[in-house]
Amino acid sequence: MDFWFEFASTYSYIAAMRVEREAAKAGVAINWRPFLLGPVFASFGWSDSPFNIYPVKGAYMWRDMERLCKDDGITLRRPSIFPRNGLTAARIACIAADEAWAGDFVPAVYTANFARDEDISSWPVLEAIITELGHDVARVRERALSPENKEFLKSQTAEAADCGIFGAPTFSVEKELFWGNDRLAHALRWATS
Repeated sequence: MDFWFEFASTYSYIAAMRVEREAAKAGVAINWRPFLLGPVFASFGWSDSPFNIYPVKGAYMWRDMERLCKDDGITLRRPSIFPRNGLTAARIACIAADEAWAGDFVPAVYTANFARDEDISSWPVLEAIITELGHDVARVRERALSPENKEFLKSQTAEAADCGIFGAPTFSVEKELFWGNDRLAHALRWATS
């Protein structure tokens, strides 16, 4: 099952904190698929998160996040800046997915943003996570900022749009899409049916 996520996405935070556990119970392998919502939203004529464009929707989302995080035992501290720029983190996540450490890196970045209110666009924040996970910062940085990796993230974002993905998180099983944290169980059932 592909797990399409964007680091600025609130509901992707909850999904990232539980996807591996739930997938393991179901016996389903996860493909970590970072992408950027900015270009997708721009195609809709949006220049910001819909939660900022529509304040009533945003107020509901934050209250919903409080309830969901409490139910799942996930720490939530509303970021002082929302949405935060996740471009560099997404580039690193492409490397982490390729090298099979995305399951550690992705939740750590989400925790930095949504539990500790840290600036995940900042290299020192990302370097601390990479170091804590036992990876060579210089090597990861060089690979993450390579033209090939930048192009890979662009093509993965284009692939998400081509697949009909319009928000995050989205789970896909072959061509079947399941949008939203609350669709994780449905996606896993589909993957095992």
